[in-house]
Amino acid sequence: IVEGLMTTVHSITATQKTVDGPSMKDWRGGRAASFNIIPSSTGAARAVGKVLSSLNGKLTGMSFRVPTVDVSVVDLAARLENKASYDEIKAAIKEESEGKLKGISGYTEDEVVSTDFVGDCRSSIFDAKAGI
Repeated sequence: IVEGLMTTVHSITATQKTVDGPSMKDWRGGRAASFNIIPSSTGAARAVGKVLSSLNGKLTGMSFRVPTVDVSVVDLAARLENKASYDEIKAAIKEESEGKLKGISGYTEDEVVSTDFVGDCRSSIFDAKAGI
């Protein structure tokens, strides 16, 4: 990965307001969580760089808070150093999810929605049909 943009879509968090009110962080953060899609900043891209040092400084990100109670989504758009088709990317992710990352990372080609992941103990699941 040469550079990338991570867009995270987060469920409601405990720090969000149930009705419109003041926020110490920003105006949008004070808006009612159960009625709005709220754009926000995210530290996810920086966090990835701390865990995967080869990506440090290569990712930027933005976040949306959405009115769901569980499950979040990350959309990653990346510019790669070496050309790779989407099928090649899927195959590599599937192989890792069935190998050394089994039980930690998952892969699905099912037509899933967020509630299908509630209670899943894996830290991430790659949704092959959601990509382009």
